[in-house]
Amino acid sequence: MIRKYREADIEQILDIWLSASIKAHDFVGPAFWKSKVSDMRNKYIPASETFVFERDGQIAGFYCLYGSTLAAVFVSPNLQGQGIGSALMDDAKSRRSCLQLSVYSHNTPSINFYKQHGFISLGEQIDEQTGEPEFIMEHYC
Repeated sequence: MIRKYREADIEQILDIWLSASIKAHDFVGPAFWKSKVSDMRNKYIPASETFVFERDGQIAGFYCLYGSTLAAVFVSPNLQGQGIGSALMDDAKSRRSCLQLSVYSHNTPSINFYKQHGFISLGEQIDEQTGEPEFIMEHYC
């Protein structure tokens, strides 16, 4: 079930975000992601419209919208490949007529996932925080 985020979800969301970020972005050291947990808790999640995928009382994944930007979509690493990410993506697309996102160019599995869901690449830029190249992608803008 996908539902709107509640404050009580924050610890599960942060655990998913941290473990999935470290797994998906092995080209950026784990210390960087650990240093961003506080920003996620206090800045990014509160500023976003966040939705969670809940199964058996546990959060399995989540996504965040910031205007027309898909700022985050993460699934617990041990639950990936079960359609949760696709369900989250479909829900996000149903809430906006246009979505944009950025994804590290080294993150091939995520790039392929976004392409499967109709996103196209608009170009490349450098992420200011990590110095890593990333693609800007959009869906029906």
